[in-house]
Amino acid sequence: MIPLQRRRTLWQIAGFVLFVISPPLDLFRYDLTEGHFYFLTFHWTLGLDRFNQGLITPLQVTFNIIVLGFLPLAVVGGGLLWVAWRYGRLYCGWLCPHFSVVETINRLMVRASGKPSIWEKAPLPETRPDGSTATPNRRFWPVTILAALFFAFLWALSLLTYLLPPFEIYHNLIHASLTPNQARFLGVGTVLLFIEFMFARHLFCRFGCAVGLFQSLAWMANNRAMVVGFDKPRAKRCSSCNNACDNVCPMRLKPRTIKRAMFTCTECAQCITACEQVQERSGGETLLTWVQGKDALPVVGGSVAQRSSAGQPSTPAPQTESRSP
Repeated sequence: MIPLQRRRTLWQIAGFVLFVISPPLDLFRYDLTEGHFYFLTFHWTLGLDRFNQGLITPLQVTFNIIVLGFLPLAVVGGGLLWVAWRYGRLYCGWLCPHFSVVETINRLMVRASGKPSIWEKAPLPETRPDGSTATPNRRFWPVTILAALFFAFLWALSLLTYLLPPFEIYHNLIHASLTPNQARFLGVGTVLLFIEFMFARHLFCRFGCAVGLFQSLAWMANNRAMVVGFDKPRAKRCSSCNNACDNVCPMRLKPRTIKRAMFTCTECAQCITACEQVQERSGGETLLTWVQGKDALPVVGGSVAQRSSAGQPSTPAPQTESRSP
């Protein structure tokens, strides 16, 4: 079986590739020059131009607005919120093309400075969860900066192709014949994204991403949703650990706490993997696992868990078997 983090990496690669190739393959994009969307190579239009020309009736355009406009938004938005309600910000941790960049730059910055962010007060321990050591090396700073610049440019270019004909953009870029507006979009977009990738990354995910916010709100509304659970009765085993689960979290959260303190958890499970590696070296079992249903109630914390489990026996400890989504 493919290890959990390797599976997640494959999903992230697929999500990032899909983000980049969707415009040129007309899988999904909005064309400003034509004034409508493309979806799975088809023209996705509400027919408003045809209605203005008297080619379709008011009933037909109303049908188009409901079926081709509001219904797809409801299905996509509702589906995303339903997944978040049950499993948390799974999209963020497993598919989001921005979060994959966040983790990539984090890893490079750790190699360069020992810290996943310049805002960290102290470097992380050099001993990794698997027992290996990694000493910071300043020679990785140029690689980190170039990676942030590359991803910033690729993101800006991809966003531009979501708005204008992709092959026109690629042709103009290759032949150095971008229009002034195209060049400004790429230039300003690259600079802003470079600043974000270098200095904000997880802070944007935590405080600036509307998609992530609504997923977190949906997740918090379900006390029985999947969450990282901590086996408190065996907490003494943490005494031999260097807080590996805290150190690996890309959102800089503390997984061994209650749910509301993990509001922006992306379900990346890096904390679970780190705990598994640490405990495996000492011959024990992991203290962190995904839990859901009644096993998730202790993680909710305090009176909320007590109200949710009214009439039930005392709250059980999280199960020790990890479940992947």
